[in-house]
Amino acid sequence: MVSKALQLFGAAAVLAGLVAAAQPGAVKPVSAPMRDLAWGKLNFLHTTDTHGWHGGHLQESQYSADWGDYVSFAHHMRRKADERGVDLLLVDTGDRVEGNGLYDASNPKGQYYYDIYRQQHVDIICTGNHELYIASTADREHEKTVPNFHETYIASNLDYISPKTGERRAMAQRYRRFKTKNQKLDIVAFGFLFDFTGNANNTVVQPVRETVREPWFQRAVRENPDVFVVIGHVGVQMPEFKVIFAAIRQENPLTPVLFFGGHVHVRDATSYDSHSFAIASGRYFETIGWMSVDGPLNSASAPTFHRRYIDNNLLGLQYHAGLSAETFPTEHGRNVTAMITKARTELSLDSSFGCAPQDYWMTRKPYPHKDSIYTLLEKDVIPSVAVNPNRKDVPRLVIVNTGAVRFDVFKGPFTIDTTYIISPFLSVFRYIPDVPYAAARKVLDLLNGAGQIMDVAGLDARYMAIPEQWAIKESIVYSKTAERDNSMQKPLAHDDDDGDSSKEPMIVQGYTTRDDIGTDGDDAIHASIDFYVVPNCIQAEANLPKDDEPETVDLVFFDFIQPWVLMALKLNGLHYASEDVQSYVDGTFTELFAGWIKGNWPKKCGHGK
Repeated sequence: MVSKALQLFGAAAVLAGLVAAAQPGAVKPVSAPMRDLAWGKLNFLHTTDTHGWHGGHLQESQYSADWGDYVSFAHHMRRKADERGVDLLLVDTGDRVEGNGLYDASNPKGQYYYDIYRQQHVDIICTGNHELYIASTADREHEKTVPNFHETYIASNLDYISPKTGERRAMAQRYRRFKTKNQKLDIVAFGFLFDFTGNANNTVVQPVRETVREPWFQRAVRENPDVFVVIGHVGVQMPEFKVIFAAIRQENPLTPVLFFGGHVHVRDATSYDSHSFAIASGRYFETIGWMSVDGPLNSASAPTFHRRYIDNNLLGLQYHAGLSAETFPTEHGRNVTAMITKARTELSLDSSFGCAPQDYWMTRKPYPHKDSIYTLLEKDVIPSVAVNPNRKDVPRLVIVNTGAVRFDVFKGPFTIDTTYIISPFLSVFRYIPDVPYAAARKVLDLLNGAGQIMDVAGLDARYMAIPEQWAIKESIVYSKTAERDNSMQKPLAHDDDDGDSSKEPMIVQGYTTRDDIGTDGDDAIHASIDFYVVPNCIQAEANLPKDDEPETVDLVFFDFIQPWVLMALKLNGLHYASEDVQSYVDGTFTELFAGWIKGNWPKKCGHGK
């Protein structure tokens, strides 16, 4: 039921006119009908896949709180836990880097991020795959984040290789045993990464099935704690968590086992049995997850589990903390907000070099569609930027994976920050010259439809697409045809901007989560947003003759998908090796896309604004 839970934000809404945006230029937060949090004996706040968005979403009112606001929120929630005599733990499950100018725009990357992130006390923390793609990023994770959280960082299946000595050792402690502050609950915690194979050569990821057979793990699961906590950069529906669960349950038939996942960028929750619970808490610091456990522990009677997906909305955080706009910010939180503002200013993240004429969506519109970002890339951007000056007249097919794009483009200023938000990776174009067209034209279909064939070859086709599609369940209908009022897809002015603070809050579009537990997980009540499945890859064509097929083409593609492209060609009877692949054009796609915007979109929006 939602009784009090479906009320306004209360005092927070009345005082909304006094609320300043967390970051200069951020849109005002919006009020919404709310569901309350349920407290238990043991409670958790969870972040995952924040990808550098620690300054919040400056263009989206539902998620515009920043890391400083989260620091204040955690402080107040710990105080509430102390007052209740219960415990609250903070968890983070990786992919903290790559995806926002706050991390990506500095040289070296993360120059400001590490000091900002460490301001939050996190009780259990682990690694994501994005901390490991590039050797220098893994080095910084080992040199900065691990020491910053040396008592709480766990690396159950991850090793680091020292560049100086060549020594291979655990990235951090394999597991952590500790007692909670108020109830002295005995916790054994693990920190896993899924069976990732794309890591740099200064790290080693041990498959989960091998890790759970290790002597240290077998000893740990026999330590008879009150609760096992498994955090991991793993989707809660992925097999790795189920392997870990089975290994723990074999020795502990009744002990509660709590899982905190990530990686697939969705809000999700499930239960593996009556004494277990698992939650994943979204992406990009849009969501702060909440889990509580109450009732008997380590008993035949099952405990009670509760979950909420908290919008990273300043008004919502104030509501859950039971505070007003004036009493919510802590001195520490304000200082962290100031750190973020200073970093964004020094990185010139708000500097605009183009004006997007409209919104371009990743999944809110189907592909192809005039409002799809992938259609924009296919029809306009890629044919213009993927050009080798020495082969510009040669017919070419250019294939890019949809996962290389990470966010929507909003109508209005396109800033330095936007550049990294849309395309944070160091993707470059490579090519194979003079590929027979009869085979080259079949590559796209194989990349998009030959998942099982690729899997047999050890190439999981899902890696090419956007992470959000990993968790799609067959029972959910994602493709919608109904058009919605476009104004509902924009940030809305706050309720009392028109002087009337008594009216009900507007139902804005946002997450309407359906997970294995039900449909009541979101803390804020939203109108739904359409989600359309996109292919693994899209293809642009250039210089193909109109009336005839060319004999050969240059096959151009992102370096990231090279293994899949070579396999697709092999399936067509063409055996190319890595040595046959050449650089096609200088510069990363991020740089090339920014250059296209400078040359094709107005520099300023409106009348000289």
